[in-house]
Amino acid sequence: MSEKNIADNRKAFHDYFILDRYEAGISLSGTEVKSIRSGKINLKDSYVQVKDNEMFIVGVHISPYEAGNRFNRDPMRIRKLLMHKQEIIKLYSKVKQDGLTIVPTRCYFRNGKVKLEIALAKGKAKYDKRDSIAQKDAQREIAGTIKRSNQTTE
Repeated sequence: MSEKNIADNRKAFHDYFILDRYEAGISLSGTEVKSIRSGKINLKDSYVQVKDNEMFIVGVHISPYEAGNRFNRDPMRIRKLLMHKQEIIKLYSKVKQDGLTIVPTRCYFRNGKVKLEIALAKGKAKYDKRDSIAQKDAQREIAGTIKRSNQTTE
């Protein structure tokens, strides 16, 4: 299966603990797909809502296609996600029961179709965010030290 990554939501990994990931299709118009092909999608402040056993993504910005003229849609419109009803019910029950949220983590093409990876997530507190930043800095420093020591031995 061919898979081409389009956009990542790095902010989701900063603001949430990612517990579980799912794949969902997304209902789009033709000009939106063309705009996504050119990489003009932003997942930054988006989230998923469940309403009447259907999932909708809110806050995704898909820039209007340059050559789309009157066929362009509102860039911030709410779009329907395509998943099996059992999966939707399972996710919705976890959201209601455990106080979790559903956020998109990345957008990609799989076999010519736009797919969205959504994740069941738990919000991080401020101290958790600072802790994860400190861990990343430490890892970066360790990697730099290893790289410098390898260069001096050569």
